[in-house]
Amino acid sequence: MKLDGRIAAVTGGASGIGRAAVQALAAAGARVFVGDVDDAGAAETCRAVGGNAQAAHLDITDAGSVDDFARGVLDSGGRLDVLVNAAGWDRLEPFLDNEPEFWERIVDLNYLGPVRVSRAFLPAMIDAGGGAIVNVASDAGRVGSTGETVYAGAKGGVIAFTKSLAREMARHGIRVNCVSPGPTDTPLFRSLPEKMQVALERAIPLHRLARPEEVADAILFFASDRSAFCTGQVLSVSGGLTMHG
Repeated sequence: MKLDGRIAAVTGGASGIGRAAVQALAAAGARVFVGDVDDAGAAETCRAVGGNAQAAHLDITDAGSVDDFARGVLDSGGRLDVLVNAAGWDRLEPFLDNEPEFWERIVDLNYLGPVRVSRAFLPAMIDAGGGAIVNVASDAGRVGSTGETVYAGAKGGVIAFTKSLAREMARHGIRVNCVSPGPTDTPLFRSLPEKMQVALERAIPLHRLARPEEVADAILFFASDRSAFCTGQVLSVSGGLTMHG
């Protein structure tokens, strides 16, 4: 799957799935812009990748920051061919223990963040005559997850957003798809209580966590011409934990 000469942007590229996505896209030949609030982590991602990646500060909860990031990418790259909305955050907590401020942060980051970033880049993608958007949701948004109720709702929103945006953008040659990971060996997963980590890993039919690079492979598929006739689709990368008929 080659992306030679393509311009890509990845949100949340400082660690985890986002970092793996940057590495996969760059290895396929794309020039990748890495957006994250973690400037040091984004810079480390770029050092690991080499000359095909460039870091820029991005807070997807701040409209001004999103606009600045988009402007910088388009000024430097000239266009955008691939957008990967990988930034996300969660904290395991029973719904009845949630404070309203927690709900707002979860929705602002996990749902409205991808909405803001997509909106910022779409006019340029339309003018360029096409492109690919890959949203990273979660299988929590497909089947629910104890202790992640508002997060699951936000990720379910990302899935619905993906499908609706795909319908609107099809006439512009812009494909919009979604990768939906299950439990993945990332810093966010390792922040969960150990008992929860063990229980989730045991529940997976393939008896292990996903590696970030395995999720990145699915992102690369949707970013590449190998998925040229796919739009509005959701691909679970969960080791069989969530099976859909």
